[in-house]
Amino acid sequence: MAIVKMKRLRVAAMAQEREELLRALLRLGCVEISEPDHLADGWPDFLRRSGSALAETKGEAADAASALDALRRFAQTKDGLFIQRRPVKESDFLSADAARRAKEACGRINGLTAKLTTLDAERERLTAQSAALAPWKTLDFPLETRDTAHAVFRLGVCPAGTDVGALRAELSEAAAAELYPAGADKTQQYLLLVCHRADETAAMELLRRAGFSVTSFPSLTGTPAENLAALDGSLAENAARREEVLKELASCGGMRDELRLYADRLAAEQAQETGAQRLMTDGTVVYFEGWVPAGAEEKLAALLSGRDCAWETSDPAEEEYAEVPVQLKNNWFTKPLNMVTEMYSLPAYGSLDPNPLMAPFFILFYGVMMADMGYGLLMMLASVIVLKKYRPKGTMEHFFGLLGLCGVSTFIMGALTGGFFGDFLTQLMGILRPGSEFALPALFTPLNDTLMILVGSMCLGFVQIITGMAIDVVKKVRRGQIADAVFDDVTWWVIYLGVALAVLGIGSPGGVPVVLAVGAVMLCIGAGRNAKGFGKVTAVFGAVYNGVTGIFGDVLSYSRLMALMLAGSVIAQVFNTLGAIPGNAVVFILISAAGNALNFALNLLGCYVHDLRLQCLEYFNKFYEDGGKPFRPLAIHTKYVDIIND
Repeated sequence: MAIVKMKRLRVAAMAQEREELLRALLRLGCVEISEPDHLADGWPDFLRRSGSALAETKGEAADAASALDALRRFAQTKDGLFIQRRPVKESDFLSADAARRAKEACGRINGLTAKLTTLDAERERLTAQSAALAPWKTLDFPLETRDTAHAVFRLGVCPAGTDVGALRAELSEAAAAELYPAGADKTQQYLLLVCHRADETAAMELLRRAGFSVTSFPSLTGTPAENLAALDGSLAENAARREEVLKELASCGGMRDELRLYADRLAAEQAQETGAQRLMTDGTVVYFEGWVPAGAEEKLAALLSGRDCAWETSDPAEEEYAEVPVQLKNNWFTKPLNMVTEMYSLPAYGSLDPNPLMAPFFILFYGVMMADMGYGLLMMLASVIVLKKYRPKGTMEHFFGLLGLCGVSTFIMGALTGGFFGDFLTQLMGILRPGSEFALPALFTPLNDTLMILVGSMCLGFVQIITGMAIDVVKKVRRGQIADAVFDDVTWWVIYLGVALAVLGIGSPGGVPVVLAVGAVMLCIGAGRNAKGFGKVTAVFGAVYNGVTGIFGDVLSYSRLMALMLAGSVIAQVFNTLGAIPGNAVVFILISAAGNALNFALNLLGCYVHDLRLQCLEYFNKFYEDGGKPFRPLAIHTKYVDIIND
């Protein structure tokens, strides 16, 4: 159950071999390239990191992503909930002609998108200008009119509540000026001021006190009505041009698959260029270090042996374990648990792979909490359909794989408790056949056997805790820490056994529980073995207190298995009962479906969170060593296609 063994790799090759070597490693997909912290003895000091076309590749990838986004928005090429990956031959994936065509398509689509953005900006400008002119529409006054030697003309606005009539009268008394209303709306009144130049200052001072502010249209000529007509024409022309661009974008929808293939290819090229940045060169020789799984060493040797390069692999020293990337050993059963492990933390290199040790407990506990045949069937169906039809990769693949395994456990526990969407079938038969007492067979039920389920949940928790301690014992023994294994873990096994025998009245000659007494002696010796003087006494008391409260607290945490099973069952039955009240089968099915959908969604997340908590806090702390960094090999990772051999 150890994690995958890694080998340190060192490679030196001629500089002209760099691109071909990187492409070969990319296809091989099992080598992680790392930047060397130091060079081996005998290597020249002038080696430096090589440049690459990474920035250019990132730019092309961004262009491809923008083009695909444009097709989603304007060509109605929706991805749906999941992307359906299509198989593509390796020769098609790497085709230079296909890449050239896709690049041209990206340029065309992004050019159309840029044109659409320009048209939208122009439309916004024209619309804003039209909105600004609309209140002045009735004003028969050329906007380009300039002041004369004796008169000034000012367009302005004042608050809607202003008494324009009184203002005009006051203005005519104070200055040789006239105020002409041009329009009004809910917030403002629009006015034209004609004033003798000599009285401009007095007129403006009076108007400012009334809230008057000057506005102007310096770039416009003609009356507002003439400008509004011209703007309407420009907006119509803009709309026509925009419609043409949208039609052309919609016609590009057939390029989606080609662009997706191109985006995946660029992602691979980006990975290659990222790896190239970690290479060092003096222009003649390239050198890099990295890591390769021991199981892939033969494939790597076959690839490198046929090339003009020097290479070597070696086992990392124990003091180098912190640098070694971690890859977990996976099979069909444990691979989905990567989702849980990666969410918590990868194990340190040289320690145990937790997935095989956690998988049975995680899947069983999830089924205990969910415990419904209907929910289990939905989980299994969702897992099979998504994995077969859409073939997701990475976290989504792990999620749906784990969903299917937990669905099997949920179905089995549902069969034991007689739950099928709660008591759906019982309620439905009661509506269809009043007076019938149909019920699914059950070994036990959450409502009638709550205490038994609570005790069983804590027993399962105790088994998992003991398993974690056993793993810790084996680990310590392998490391030669036998005393620690005996006094830290075995001692408590003896105590637990002694308590059980004492409760059963076994092994207590003369009323003295021998096994428990032996465990107590072992505890005293183990707790005080590293202390001195009075510290031995406090160490013993501390060990007893921490051990007793710790085990009770840990075991009680598993009562959540019963709590979630009971909660899910009760909520489902409540919705089924509500649906059965009208006595109509159709109404019952609708209400029950809505309620069970809500209950299913809540439990799907709630059971995962609580299951994760039990594994990480109650189980992993017994043996788990975290802190590993993930193994990230130079490889082709695709989002839209699956590459197949020609």
